[in-house]
Amino acid sequence: MYRVDLNCDLGESFGVYPLGNDEEILSVVTSANIACGYHAGDPATMRRTVHMALQRGVGIGAHPGLPDLAGFGRRKMDITPREAYDMTVYQIGALGGFVRACGASLQHVKPHGALYNMAAVNRKLAEAIAEAVYDLDGSMMLFGLAGSELVKAAERIGLQTAHEVFADRTYQANGTLTPRSHPHALLTDPEQSVEQVLRMVMESKVRALSGEDVTIQADTICLHGDGPHALDFARRIRDRLEAADILVEGFRMQEM
Repeated sequence: MYRVDLNCDLGESFGVYPLGNDEEILSVVTSANIACGYHAGDPATMRRTVHMALQRGVGIGAHPGLPDLAGFGRRKMDITPREAYDMTVYQIGALGGFVRACGASLQHVKPHGALYNMAAVNRKLAEAIAEAVYDLDGSMMLFGLAGSELVKAAERIGLQTAHEVFADRTYQANGTLTPRSHPHALLTDPEQSVEQVLRMVMESKVRALSGEDVTIQADTICLHGDGPHALDFARRIRDRLEAADILVEGFRMQEM
């Protein structure tokens, strides 16, 4: 039987500015990547989101990003591996404090936005992030783009990894995501997204924008929770996966 985790980036509200449908999305996904205050989020939002995830039995992950609130962490910054290490440790520590205060533990770490994409292709940045996770808690998983430098670095150091695929993003022939600046970076047709997900899980293939098939490993599927139809889309993805006899299950359940 095929099985897969569903994750979503959450806790991205800031102050009086709400973003996303966190409470509703948490009823659909099995893992939550919670913003740690650099690209989005604040202490109150982190606390609330942690509580909601724990109430629903959803695995909690830290979602560290670049220090860029204005750009939502999606703009590249010229950082050194040491800076990547330090900012990753700092942000995991911030969210981990709220998780520990609730008597729980972090399941995973997933970098956000530009930091995620930079680490997917830059071996030194990938190693720095993997080392940060390992030094804090070697039992945590590291989520990274399927087949990327980030998951390779994590596997070399001995971390558990989850190869991540995206429901609503298009791919390049080398397995990377199409940059958001590209007019065809996002899949806007829900049915096309569903078919892409099913094929990635069941066939380990995704069709690149250039037309060729790319081999891909799908351990966890990223759903974005900040669009106007995000909840309906998340439910559609989960319903179609289950209709195809694909078990949607969190990693903690898989270990039991």
